[in-house]
Amino acid sequence: MGAVKFYADLRSQPCRAVFIFMKANAIQFELEKVDLFLGEQLQEKFTQVHSIQRVPVIDDDGFVLGESGAIFRYLSRKFNVADHWYPAADLARQARIDEYLHWHHTNIRVNAMMTFRHIYINTVRGKPVKEDEVRRHKSELSKALNHMALYFLKERKFLGGHDISVADIQALCELMQLDAVREEGLYLSNPIVGAWIGRVKAAVQPYLAECEAEGVGMMKQLYETITSSSKL
Repeated sequence: MGAVKFYADLRSQPCRAVFIFMKANAIQFELEKVDLFLGEQLQEKFTQVHSIQRVPVIDDDGFVLGESGAIFRYLSRKFNVADHWYPAADLARQARIDEYLHWHHTNIRVNAMMTFRHIYINTVRGKPVKEDEVRRHKSELSKALNHMALYFLKERKFLGGHDISVADIQALCELMQLDAVREEGLYLSNPIVGAWIGRVKAAVQPYLAECEAEGVGMMKQLYETITSSSKL
């Protein structure tokens, strides 16, 4: 059995989450880079791999699977990873993790992602930032972070309980996207979320740092270069 092929762009939040998960669990993989900014996910070469034209995608000896949530579950079972990542037998803990993963998309993900996109993409392309849209998504993100703090992190160290799970790295990578546009204060200003961020980062080092060069770090460097030159 060969290594899992992992199609990804580490500038993508879910791609980084899957990368960290596989690294943390010593799952052997070959990284096949798909440049989203060049539209490589839309080209025939990648479409032949996965016709939905989105990353992340894995190819495990001919079994092709997309969507980070599904990938987490599959890899957890296939490679028998430590139970805390996605519990196999404890249905209540498993359901709590699933609850967050389903909630994540229309709350944390959509608002963190759209805040980032409106600022970063427009700035990189030399277009005006739609400040009204940025304010709207920031406001909605603040509400979502309060829900995260008061419900998912209530009396818990991590989103699924007292140890790290796939839910935590999914959320961490989504929120850290904001670091690239100097908006990390949006989540760090919430003391419960800020403390949780520190715990998750500590739990996934050095794997988090491994994807920084091609992930948030690369985008932050470009953003800083453009915004600094525009002030001259």
